[in-house]
Amino acid sequence: MTKEATSNQDPTNAVPTGKVFLVGAGPGDPELLTVKARRLLDIADVVLYDNLVSQDIVDLVTPNAERVYVGKKRNLHTLAQEEINATLVRLALQGKNVLRLKGGDPFIFGRGGEEVETLKAHQVPFEIVPGISAANGVSCYTGIPLTHRDYAQAVTFVTGHLKDGSNDLDWTALARPSQTVVIYMGLVALPSICQQLIAHGLPESHPIAVVEKGTTVKQRTCIGTLGTITGLVEAAGLKPPSLVIVGDVVSLHEKLAWFGTTDN
Repeated sequence: MTKEATSNQDPTNAVPTGKVFLVGAGPGDPELLTVKARRLLDIADVVLYDNLVSQDIVDLVTPNAERVYVGKKRNLHTLAQEEINATLVRLALQGKNVLRLKGGDPFIFGRGGEEVETLKAHQVPFEIVPGISAANGVSCYTGIPLTHRDYAQAVTFVTGHLKDGSNDLDWTALARPSQTVVIYMGLVALPSICQQLIAHGLPESHPIAVVEKGTTVKQRTCIGTLGTITGLVEAAGLKPPSLVIVGDVVSLHEKLAWFGTTDN
């Protein structure tokens, strides 16, 4: 058994405590898994995975592991977050090595912090394995650099769907020039997002991209402006999971795009 898979014996309890691994599965392409993530897929006793983990990655899980789907789609949760937290604790206290597989990175809109708080409260051993974030992976696969000396000197990550169901963001800060804004879970609120950015100072001609299922063979990209993107996305029929990128760097897509092109 590997070092990561060792259990911790509680002298007051005959049942050994297992361990929970919060693992970033990356944005979808299984070849973007880290070496550590790939190794843990082979040794887990139980794997909890959500809707953002691609099927190609789920297929890599050892056949000896129990697989538990805890998928999350907007307003449709197989398990509430509190139930997921409790399940992680329960399985670990049964002595199992539990792999919590998350799309992207666990600590970038992956609710990893909430799960770790629960594990700490119950004294459950854990490790966090970073993954390539959706923002990083999707930007690279679309040829849209998040920063560029000529276009953007800062990048901001936000979510278009807050815990209370709103998208009441700091629009003044997000509308500042010379930056890139990456919006997770922003597809449903896209019309409102564009309206707010325009109302707070960005021109309707400001570039924006929406990318569906980025880094996978099903990747689709819509490039437009704050004034046109909603119509383009509706016409294309883009669906979640989709990532929104706002900024002048989007104008580089046509020049730098490589994934899925006939030239590469």
